[in-house]
Order: sequence, then structure tokens, then C-alpha cells
Amino acid sequence: MPGILQDDNQTGHWIMKSTASIVLLAGLLLSGCGKDAPPSSGSTNTSSSGNPLTAPVDYLGAVSKAKKTTDKTVATVGIDQAIKMYSAEMGSMPKDLNALVPSYLPSIPPAPTGMKYDYDPKTGIVKVVPK
Repeated sequence: MPGILQDDNQTGHWIMKSTASIVLLAGLLLSGCGKDAPPSSGSTNTSSSGNPLTAPVDYLGAVSKAKKTTDKTVATVGIDQAIKMYSAEMGSMPKDLNALVPSYLPSIPPAPTGMKYDYDPKTGIVKVVPK
């Protein structure tokens, strides 16, 4: 049977490539078929029901939550920078936020609606908290 088993490199290489491709394809198919897979860690909307009828409400809720978070972050960024500059120049934390005006801030920016600033002069940390 000289034609059935060939010992050349081309046939063995082709068989190895084919086997590797089949194993890879089977692994991909099997890994994607499990229904008990954990939810992806990139998901940020944990309140979504997955129901197409409530999707607009879920979306608006997510947008509202994101806006509140953004407003809090934007409100404190400038104040945090001013506190750092004050501390570097004066060697201590300001006693209150008004100590930053007018040298470091033209005025204290208004807190987001329904919120207020909570400043800790010991640590220099300012937070936005509900009124």
C-alpha cells in the first residue's frame, strides 16, 4: 500500500493544520453554547429588566443616573484642583471652601440640584451629598 501512508512533510503538515482547526472550531462552538454563563463584568445597568416594553424606561433611568454621577464629578473637579493648589502654596488645607475665593476660584460653583458640598478640612476631601 504505497499510496495510502505517505511519510512526507506536506501531508503531515496538512493533517496537523486540519486537526488544529477542527479542535479550535469545536472549542469556540462549545464555549458559546452554555446558557449558565455568568453575566459579563462590563455590564453597568443592573436594573434593566431585559423586557423590550420597558426598554425606554430602563434607558431613561440609566441616562438620569449617569447625568447625576457626571454632575457630581464635574462639580468637584475644579474645587479639588483649587484645594491642591491652596495646600501646595499655603502648606495646609483651607479651613473652608470660601478660603479658595478669589485667589484659587472666582467663586464656589453651585452644587448640583438637590445637593450640597461636604468638605473635610482635615483631609481636604470635598464630596457632593444630598441636602
